[in-house]
Amino acid sequence: MIEVKDLVKRYGNHLAVDHLTFTVERGEVLGFLGPNGAGKSTTMNMLTGYISATEGSIVIDGHDMYEEPELAKKNIGYLPELPPVYPDMTVREYLSFVADIKKVPASKKKNMIADVMKRTQITDVADRLIKHLSKGYKQRVGLAQAIVGYPEVIILDEPTVGLDPMQIIEIRDLIKELAKKHTVILSSHILSEVSVVCDKVMIINKGKLVVTDTPDQLSKHLRKTEGVELYLKNVGKELLEKLASLENVEHVETGKQDKDGIIKVIVYTAENVEIRDRLFYLLAEAKCPIYGMNKVSMSLEDIFLELTQNDAVSETAENRKKAVEDGQKDGMDKKQRKDGQEEENKEKEEVDKAEVKENKTEEKGGESNASDL
Repeated sequence: MIEVKDLVKRYGNHLAVDHLTFTVERGEVLGFLGPNGAGKSTTMNMLTGYISATEGSIVIDGHDMYEEPELAKKNIGYLPELPPVYPDMTVREYLSFVADIKKVPASKKKNMIADVMKRTQITDVADRLIKHLSKGYKQRVGLAQAIVGYPEVIILDEPTVGLDPMQIIEIRDLIKELAKKHTVILSSHILSEVSVVCDKVMIINKGKLVVTDTPDQLSKHLRKTEGVELYLKNVGKELLEKLASLENVEHVETGKQDKDGIIKVIVYTAENVEIRDRLFYLLAEAKCPIYGMNKVSMSLEDIFLELTQNDAVSETAENRKKAVEDGQKDGMDKKQRKDGQEEENKEKEEVDKAEVKENKTEEKGGESNASDL
């Protein structure tokens, strides 16, 4: 349904979106995640044709956004972070206005507006001015305008931002209903919402794609997935090596020892592997007291932080390396300039000495000619 290839957006020297490539299948719900400044809203604005791309292509249902913009945009309903509503219109007037913009035939407009208001549960406020509505209802009106014309694709940028818990649940249920008939791209900072609603999750950072997969499979992109947290006493190097050598154990981490000599050890395993019984028997055989044992697993929040922080750390390390290389290059350039300057000064000094010698020779010759006379 959506095909994005090598999408780039630059603002002067700032690279907001960096060669982003992804696809969204028909009927799929894609969760679009990333920290603030990652390029999510910029990407969404390019998907809707609201702003142009510096490079790359966007194809919506077979129509190129830049070669067939009207046909491509006809398939898109868009709800920005701030709903684009006119406060001095009633809900019905506003949706009628949107239907006219989207070129909905007059014969279908009335029934379509009634259906859209029913689906978004705003029929009871149809004749109220939008400025008198609560934030939750305004968000519903924004969703209603997005689905007027029954577009194939609905793009929602932070649809639950600023809402109270009850309103969030209502909007989330509404999105689930929309997903039954539309392809949906959802941007949100509420990760539990994404894990419940979305079929696939895409995480970007600094304008680059970090990972894309189903919510259940995201953890496989990390070394740390599931495991057991232990609080132990009398832990030595040999025991840690035995723990690490157990079947299906991928990684063992240790914390600092507290004042009572108890240390936290986390034994990470592959997904859906039960290891607590083997750990118990191994530790009992080693006569290592167990002061606590808990099953641990990474939530979507943990995965998000791990992936984006690791990406940021890698970028920082890369920037530092580049800075060092630039510094070394700059140092070499300075040395070359210094050596060149010294050589130039030496040549000038030799020329000056030669000129002085030549002048002295001429003066001596002049004195000899004067005595001869």
